[in-house]
Amino acid sequence: MRYLVIVLAMLCVDAHAQKGKSGAAELYFPGPDADWKRKTPSEAGFDAARLQEAINYCISQETPNPRSMEQNHYQTFGREPFGQGIGPFKDRGDVTGVVLHKGYLIAEWGDPFRVDMTHSVTKSFLSTVIGLAVDKGLIRHMNDTVWKYVPPILPYEAIPVADKAAYLGQPQLITPFETPHNRKITWDHLLRQVSDWEGTLWGKPEWADRPGPKPSEWITRPRNEPGAVYEYNDVRVNVLALAGLSVWRRPLPQVLKEYIMDPIQASNTWRWYGYENSFVVIDGQIMQSVSGGGHWGGGMIISARDMARFGYLTLHKGKWKGQQLLSENWVSQATTPTAAQDTYGYMNWFLNTDKKLLPSAPASAFYHLGNGTNMVYVDRENDLVVVARWINNSAMNDFIGKILEAKK
Repeated sequence: MRYLVIVLAMLCVDAHAQKGKSGAAELYFPGPDADWKRKTPSEAGFDAARLQEAINYCISQETPNPRSMEQNHYQTFGREPFGQGIGPFKDRGDVTGVVLHKGYLIAEWGDPFRVDMTHSVTKSFLSTVIGLAVDKGLIRHMNDTVWKYVPPILPYEAIPVADKAAYLGQPQLITPFETPHNRKITWDHLLRQVSDWEGTLWGKPEWADRPGPKPSEWITRPRNEPGAVYEYNDVRVNVLALAGLSVWRRPLPQVLKEYIMDPIQASNTWRWYGYENSFVVIDGQIMQSVSGGGHWGGGMIISARDMARFGYLTLHKGKWKGQQLLSENWVSQATTPTAAQDTYGYMNWFLNTDKKLLPSAPASAFYHLGNGTNMVYVDRENDLVVVARWINNSAMNDFIGKILEAKK
């Protein structure tokens, strides 16, 4: 009898293990674009008519901004002090979107293969390469101060200045963390946009990014203690990119390609740009420090399909086909609310804390967001990833609500 009990117990354990293996086998991750499996809305558990209504609504809510990204810049950010473009701009296409359910393509519209600027969704790719640096031990802890990792950096000048006397005594190296205030800044502060970093990088003073209404305070205001105040600021994002380049000692697009984009079988069409004046010399090599968005041009240009792949990776907490590309611990940190702004995690993971951002969506949902609007909506409760490009920002909640209402 005792032997029989042991045998039965072993059979139960084996059956449970087999069930687990079977469940794991059912988890789908897309292959190359040509082999990406589709399901009809009905097969995926959606009402086809209502899903089409949601798509039609998205298309009807196209942003009114110009399709010329250069023209759009000079009508918006270009009006700021020192607002001239210094990176490439690319005209955008039609309203475009992708809907994934459990990894399967169930809907697409517009031109999902078209490569367009994704603006500040670039920040989520930037924070990812910082996360990889943590995972690989290049950054020991997120609460370490950044200045300890960033030595003086040599900017590259393609055309040397002939009149050296005119530049006598001027700094020849970039030292972005040498002020007493900046020495307090940690990696976590930069990622959460609570650093209040002070200074100028690539010809852009931090105070000139979305300046306040009182010009007399742009330069003279007292500094906020790092961690105390949230301020969305692209100069400080570019400081993080430069710090990341210094840590990796290789261009960040190469890092992203090797460790993330190639393993998730993204296309070969995405590119990540910096500025015409953001080249530096590291280990004798000329490298471009990339930007974290398209504020002054540059940033990531990418297709909606590749954006959907990245969203699906973040839905699965950094895991892809059984391989942990980005640690689950990092993804957990990225989705932890910032004390000074509880709807923001690590850039550019926007959190639906208490349903403040998207009342129609679960509180656990989050999205990667860029100007345009470019949105990668990630919903683990519904195993759903939705990419929407060039939709009016004010229509985001209603659009997601209509997608969820279509789910049976």
